[in-house]
Amino acid sequence: MAERYTPIELTNMIMIENPVTHEVLVEDRQNPKWPGVTFPGGHVEVGETVTQSVFREAREETGLEIEAPQLMGIKEWPLENGARYIVFLYKTTSYSGAIHSGREGEIFWTTREKLLDGTYVLPNTFAEMLPVFDDPAINELALGARVDGEARTISWQ
Repeated sequence: MAERYTPIELTNMIMIENPVTHEVLVEDRQNPKWPGVTFPGGHVEVGETVTQSVFREAREETGLEIEAPQLMGIKEWPLENGARYIVFLYKTTSYSGAIHSGREGEIFWTTREKLLDGTYVLPNTFAEMLPVFDDPAINELALGARVDGEARTISWQ
């Protein structure tokens, strides 16, 4: 019988969209493990729910207080140690406050077009994740295991 227990690393990412201009809030992450322009987010801490972590990460990384974040889907992949890495992808157009850059990197507004036209360096698989935020028919980006340094397989569900 297959093992039913799998260790999981839980994280979140939040697309904060201006409801008037439709620009999205991004940060230029300086983390060497996943550098580039991406949405705010981070790990779910012990004792908090996934949604609570979304509110906390938005506040810590952007200075904004968000409201009504909607779960759009997930991004997941297997880790080399047998665990799974799961990112819960949220979106909101409701927020208050003024943005400020934090320890993760510079925070700024941009368009979806600029995210995809080569204006910015994007982290690996970030562009492939965008349909989960925008297409109601897609709720998962599944990445296959990396084998011998080869590219991961990618599928949308």
